[in-house]
Amino acid sequence: MTPMTPRKIIPIHPQAPAEDPALDACSSAEPFALMVLGDSMEPEFLDGEVILIEPEGLATDGSFVLAQLDGEWIFRQLAKRDGGWRLQALNPAYPATNIPDLDAVKGVIIQKSKPGRRRATKRYVE
Repeated sequence: MTPMTPRKIIPIHPQAPAEDPALDACSSAEPFALMVLGDSMEPEFLDGEVILIEPEGLATDGSFVLAQLDGEWIFRQLAKRDGGWRLQALNPAYPATNIPDLDAVKGVIIQKSKPGRRRATKRYVE
């Protein structure tokens, strides 16, 4: 058995504003991809899968979202609870986090793919 190589944490930072406001508006709305790290969203999202995030996607109850909380990025499922919102992991070993509104949500997961397998994709919005 090969020992696991430690993973490098790559922070996500918003792009600096462009000189041309039209370019800045366009680039901030472009979908982007990230790799799932860890098991917090298993069994639906496995470690190593690639997710496609739509920054201007419509977040609704049950959506899988990328959010920012206390300077940290988090991938969770959005749930409406008691007049507020909650970010919850699919793996019950991870705690849910209550959020007062949707300001923390920065994008909606619209697709996942398994690396190296073109046909192994699943879409989450139409």
